[in-house]
Amino acid sequence: MNMTVTNDAVEWFKKELDVESGDHVQFFVRYGGCGNFQSGFSLGVAVKAPDEEAVSDDKEGIHFYVEQKDEWYFDGADFEVTYDKEEQEIKYNHG
Repeated sequence: MNMTVTNDAVEWFKKELDVESGDHVQFFVRYGGCGNFQSGFSLGVAVKAPDEEAVSDDKEGIHFYVEQKDEWYFDGADFEVTYDKEEQEIKYNHG
């Protein structure tokens, strides 16, 4: 499993979450919502340091990651975090 965060998505995180170089952004599984990988679950986002990361991507000094406990959600598939300019929101896509 690999994870990629696009440059446009990084800019969104910097603006919306006020993150900067040296910060950590976690993608975590939450119950409910509309997710692209497992029915009945979706991804949440938190600004916090990792405990036991499974996969990560560093962009502009910001460390984006998923913890090992949430790896099951992706079922081994690569995923990409993008920014949809029309909808002005983050999207999670199978890589």
